[in-house]
Amino acid sequence: MTILEIAEVLKAEVLVKGEGIDRPLQHVVSSDLMSDVLVVDEEDILLLTSLASDQVLRTAQIVGALGVVVVNGKPLPSSMVNVANDLRMTLATCKLSKYDACIAVYEALKNNG
Repeated sequence: MTILEIAEVLKAEVLVKGEGIDRPLQHVVSSDLMSDVLVVDEEDILLLTSLASDQVLRTAQIVGALGVVVVNGKPLPSSMVNVANDLRMTLATCKLSKYDACIAVYEALKNNG
């Protein structure tokens, strides 16, 4: 599945369409601790987080993530959109809790694969 397909499942609003928006995802990582994300050694990942900070996007770039979805309907600082545009990284937001978002992604991946 792609980030756009996952965004549809999550009823997420895509704020920035990055370069990897049409690439198939290989992994989904869910964390609010960016130190935990930094040790992820996978490719083509999507990061689900409730942390609304520019640092999330910078961390996602370091690990080579294709995009970030901020959950819990948190308002995002405008700087996040600017950073996502600068990094050419997909940024989306959804109203689901992190738990519900993870379950929805799991179910979609299970039924799609």
